[in-house]
Amino acid sequence: MTTALNTGESASIGPGGDTVTLVEGGTFCLSDRRGDIREGGSHGLFFRDARVLSRLELRVDGRPPEPLAVHTPEAFAGQFVMRRGPRPGLADSTLLVVRERLIADGMRETVSLHNLDDEATVVSIELLADADFSDLFSVKEGRAATSGAEMSVVDDELVLHDRTDMVRGVRVTASSGPVVAPGVLSWRVVVPPRQRRELEVVAQPTWAHQSVASRFRRGEELEDSAPARKIEAWRDTTTTVETAHPILMQALNRTESDLGALLIDDEAGGRPFVAAGAPWYMTLFGRDSLLTAWMALPLDVGLSVGTLQQLAETQGRRVDPITEEQPGRIMHEIRRGPASADALGGNVYYGSVDATLLFVMLLAEAWRWGADEAAVHALLPAADAALEWAEHYGDGDGDGFVEYRRATDRGLINQGWKDSFDGINDAAGRVADAPVALCEVQAYHYAALLGRAELAEEFDDPAAAARSRARAERLRQRFVDAFWLPEQGWYAVALDNRKHPVDALTSNVGHCLWTGIAPDEHAERLVEALASDDMDSGFGLRTLATTMGAYNPMSYHNGSVWPHDTAIAIAGLMRYAHVRGAVTLAERLATGLLDAAGAFGGRLPELYCGFARAQFASPVPYPTSCSPQAWASAAPLLLVRSFLGLQPHVPQRRLVVSPRLPRDWGHVALTDLRLGDVRVQVRAEGDVVKVQGLGEPWQVVTPDAK
Repeated sequence: MTTALNTGESASIGPGGDTVTLVEGGTFCLSDRRGDIREGGSHGLFFRDARVLSRLELRVDGRPPEPLAVHTPEAFAGQFVMRRGPRPGLADSTLLVVRERLIADGMRETVSLHNLDDEATVVSIELLADADFSDLFSVKEGRAATSGAEMSVVDDELVLHDRTDMVRGVRVTASSGPVVAPGVLSWRVVVPPRQRRELEVVAQPTWAHQSVASRFRRGEELEDSAPARKIEAWRDTTTTVETAHPILMQALNRTESDLGALLIDDEAGGRPFVAAGAPWYMTLFGRDSLLTAWMALPLDVGLSVGTLQQLAETQGRRVDPITEEQPGRIMHEIRRGPASADALGGNVYYGSVDATLLFVMLLAEAWRWGADEAAVHALLPAADAALEWAEHYGDGDGDGFVEYRRATDRGLINQGWKDSFDGINDAAGRVADAPVALCEVQAYHYAALLGRAELAEEFDDPAAAARSRARAERLRQRFVDAFWLPEQGWYAVALDNRKHPVDALTSNVGHCLWTGIAPDEHAERLVEALASDDMDSGFGLRTLATTMGAYNPMSYHNGSVWPHDTAIAIAGLMRYAHVRGAVTLAERLATGLLDAAGAFGGRLPELYCGFARAQFASPVPYPTSCSPQAWASAAPLLLVRSFLGLQPHVPQRRLVVSPRLPRDWGHVALTDLRLGDVRVQVRAEGDVVKVQGLGEPWQVVTPDAK
């Protein structure tokens, strides 16, 4: 998920860091384990890609309270448990301090003071606040703020505005009659013996001096809040997934919670999509949002439809080298921060080579899963424009392969999912020269053409279906001839500018298995390559084999482990379950991934280091990894779907379920799985499955029915 300005290092915010991340929709907060937003780093309350609070520090009797514990019951809610420092000469404290924080288009915080003594206590509370309104990119890269806040006190509210344009702002209000001065709210509170007192603080962003519609109600409990109601509505409409495997169950619960928190509805309402990940990617991303929606199909097909509709609306219509927009191209990311145009050349940047093809793949898959037929039909022109882009703009030299080269020196050098500047290299470690044709992109193109052929057949255009299938078959043959490395036994990760194979062994080949472009004889050798200790870290599949010249287990794309990448490889292996060793390797990779999830408290991060399990008993965190992150959060769903062999085809009224569940999973059950206008219950254990809820004219294909 690298952006055009990903050139610096950010603070340690991953699962191994000290930063606590809370997120809801497009708003998020980074703080320390006291709940303090401290100046000078990456901390802050962020709204619409700008930092609207750069400081919010609590002082109890003039000192920071001592942290005891942090709880995050939901992705959007945090509880920071602390105590007042002991008085001089005493070992213990009798004042418990609890900050309960809620994120929702702003932030609400309740500070509770619990007196555990038999004597009343006097407490001085200060809340120090400031804002710099820095753009998200500036914060991510650690660049100093160029603007700052204009502070004033209006009707006992602390009001801060961006002094550069006075458009962005934030209002800080509080209960219990604080004394308000520029930059500080203060209270002097008497807490009776064995009782508690509460203070409530709300930070509400403003736009052009008007408060953004508040989603907070004074004094409400967490379960009654707008974010809680939103997540409950999400849970009520999604499939319930249960399993006897405790870590998988924990991860699936996190999946549901995190995807719900990352869920954003467009401003007009009714077209949901998932933001790519916290903290730096809380926006619509082409590749990330599409792959997440694909993985989440067992939960909710509506998420796919909303994502497709959003992306179709911003689909390229003209040629613009600054933003890399081209007719039919699906965008890479959209931003609304104050410096977005400087960073990306515009608020929408199109520098992705794979999102356009994934768009067509997802449209066909969502249709199979029961997406509304009228919505699918309305998106067909966008799918056709996407395939036209692939044929013309995507294949600039006419060799039949989709490749990329950035249009200016501002764009991303690499434009596949491994989009760091050094992410594509050969076995010796040399970076590939553009234009670059990635193996997985050709595989996506193949699947997109086959998906479009199915859609053409459904909507009575057999000639278009035949043309699309013929294009897919020609592409498959060219791909096999150009990318296969018979001596090594794997596909080249890419072809370079001279059409020479870039011969490194990478996880990208797992994506080729996922789409089905590989013939069985190639798949068998790919299984052998991926099963080696060079690729299998013990906690998932490395992005690059240990024997390659650029291997570094602490790198972003050259030896790290990405859970979504491993999950896609597992899906590919299960597609080739008939190939020797495929299921065994899939089970081993899934075990490693779930063990990693357990080590991270059930929440898989964006990535972690690729050290061998024999070297370190637990996965080593990658310091700038996003968490929660959309496609990592959705990865456990893809595992369940893959081992269930779950393949619905709602238009044809057919459901295929061919389970090959790992023995230690016990049972897996899907309740209220929505397939079109029916709700289905699926329960499987091992290779035995029971399906309820489908009658005539549905056909259920199970191992027993074959």
